[in-house]
Amino acid sequence: MGETATPSAATPSAATDPDGPGAGTALFERPQPVGVFPLPAGFLLIPAGPDTARVRHALTAGRLPDAWPKRLRAIEFAYRGDARAAVRALDGDDPINRYNRFVLLPPSERAEEPAAVRAALGPDLGALVDVVRFALGELTEPPARGAATGEIAALVHAAQAAHAMAADQPGDAASSLGQAIAEAERAGASGLAAQLLSTTADLRRALEGPTDAVLAGLGAAAAALDGTDLAIARAELRLALGSAHQERAGENPEHLRAAAEQYLAALRLVTVDTAPEVFASAQVNLATAYLAMPMSQASDQLRVGVAIAGLRTALTVYTPRTHPRHWASTQLNLANALVGAPSGHRRGNLVEAVGRFTQVLAVRDPRTDPLGHARALAGQGNALAHLGALDKATGVLTRARAAFERAGATDEANAVRGLLDEVTERRGHRT
Repeated sequence: MGETATPSAATPSAATDPDGPGAGTALFERPQPVGVFPLPAGFLLIPAGPDTARVRHALTAGRLPDAWPKRLRAIEFAYRGDARAAVRALDGDDPINRYNRFVLLPPSERAEEPAAVRAALGPDLGALVDVVRFALGELTEPPARGAATGEIAALVHAAQAAHAMAADQPGDAASSLGQAIAEAERAGASGLAAQLLSTTADLRRALEGPTDAVLAGLGAAAAALDGTDLAIARAELRLALGSAHQERAGENPEHLRAAAEQYLAALRLVTVDTAPEVFASAQVNLATAYLAMPMSQASDQLRVGVAIAGLRTALTVYTPRTHPRHWASTQLNLANALVGAPSGHRRGNLVEAVGRFTQVLAVRDPRTDPLGHARALAGQGNALAHLGALDKATGVLTRARAAFERAGATDEANAVRGLLDEVTERRGHRT
């Protein structure tokens, strides 16, 4: 999967510059670094030339260059996230500049029709125009492969896979991804191949569950991405690998440690600023893994503190307005962690937990989410019992037991019944 092509061995495009140094000078060489980094920068074409070859090969392998030649000033602006400056720096009318301007501009500001840009690129690269439009939601159907080859054909197959997944046709999606990987590898587009391996491994996990083969596939995809600068993609894959290990923890608790290692690896790749949702998800998953680990010695209690801190951090990303479901779930996890936390601030933790359970109850409608509502009631009742508010705890736990029984959650209803028996016994001793 490594980048083996050299600038001298690159395949020239059919598109040429009639006014360049010598009739028919190739405008661009292959493979191109398309589909490796996110839109819009990741779909721009790099012009041919000895001054641009090193950058093209670096980007194709998923690595950012140490330096950008002057001729690629527009591309540099785009990769730095300044699309407007990139457009201003595109001052040519050759097919590359026309296509790159098309990618960078919103549809309402484009001066050219897609068909004209597609024709200028030629038959083997023209499909890129429709791949971009499909990725941006401008087309509802993915493009056909047509005359596309190499990494361009890989992107067409990837678009067809995305369409199949959206249509709930996982078999077709897997087939298209297989063809995409094969095309990318043949073209020497190692960064794109690594991305496609990651997508394939995650799809297989969704279809098959966390089997040994799926874990191996996720691990192989992670290894392929590790040589790239695709930090967010790498973190997402580590998150998926950790989740797969965590699903296996019921059969072997050691999977929890493997999961935690993957979540920590993800957190080393992203921050709350660079990828807030990935960061928050990794924090929550790490916390749940830590809280599920058995506590056999005093030092294990440190994990509870780390878990609580991580859940608090995740709540700076998840809010009731932006992520209502994730916010409620994280609040519930934090409240439960506070109830069980060994701390010198025991009463303060319990009071905070009761408040957080109350916030969850306000958003978990018993009609639409009866189990979620019942679990929040059970947690609140447990916290009230620990605080010594036994009468209130009895009322809340009674409601929780009834809710679980109505939902047919027998095991959880029985667990709450056990808590009620303990509270009743304590109330008897108190009187």
